[in-house]
Amino acid sequence: MLPTWSEIPPVSDVNNRNLFKIHINSDDNYLIEDAVRRDLAGVRKDIKKFILNNARASNLSENPLKAIVLLKADRGTSHKAFIAALDEIQGAYYEIYAARVGITSKEFRQLDLNKPYDRKIYDKAREGFSMNISIAEPSGK
Repeated sequence: MLPTWSEIPPVSDVNNRNLFKIHINSDDNYLIEDAVRRDLAGVRKDIKKFILNNARASNLSENPLKAIVLLKADRGTSHKAFIAALDEIQGAYYEIYAARVGITSKEFRQLDLNKPYDRKIYDKAREGFSMNISIAEPSGK
């Protein structure tokens, strides 16, 4: 059964501490967690720290299941800058998944999901741990 259609989007209570925010402006500059950056150096490490916090630091996510990486771009943002940010976000998750099963990120990315053994490793790495990425509507002109 599908839920009844509604024009009003569902409201989800998300604690602000569970959002890791990346905003790219029309000059391809990044605002990452309210800090201006010209590039993405170190952001993958920051994302992993945020996701894997498990409520230790009060300014980072409560746990990996609640952690959401929010990516927002202005309308003038280049495709290259947007994809670079998305690659860093996904790369952070791939590194986490790989570590969960004791392989390198490169090995994780090379898993052949058509092979039962590789599929088993892939499923084990991701079990109970979704890739929570939210891509917001573009803003600006």
